[in-house]
Amino acid sequence: MSTSVTLGCVALDCPEPYRLADFYGKLLGWELDPDSDDEWVTLVNPDGGADISFQRDPDYRPSTWPSNERPQMLHLDFTVGDLDAEHQRTLDLGARLLDDKPETFRVYADPDGHPFCLCAC
Repeated sequence: MSTSVTLGCVALDCPEPYRLADFYGKLLGWELDPDSDDEWVTLVNPDGGADISFQRDPDYRPSTWPSNERPQMLHLDFTVGDLDAEHQRTLDLGARLLDDKPETFRVYADPDGHPFCLCAC
């Protein structure tokens, strides 16, 4: 089936879009879209795939994963070649480790509490 629908971006709600975009920009090595503003900041995917955007939400409350009090609604998986090498760099950028039990991936929370995974799968 052919369709003209494509994925343009994944948008994360957050209290400070530039701050969270800075975290992911450093994690991924992506640059900010110069048309970003205080309400909507976009990191441009240099490979031409979907971008990641950050939308200001002053009432944002982070997920409490693994508790379901405020469940995660979405999480991002990032593929890495060397999980151990990227682990400390990710923590140094401001992520918090949530689960390191699986052998092929680790679960983190970004500075605003969105869960994401580094995967060497």
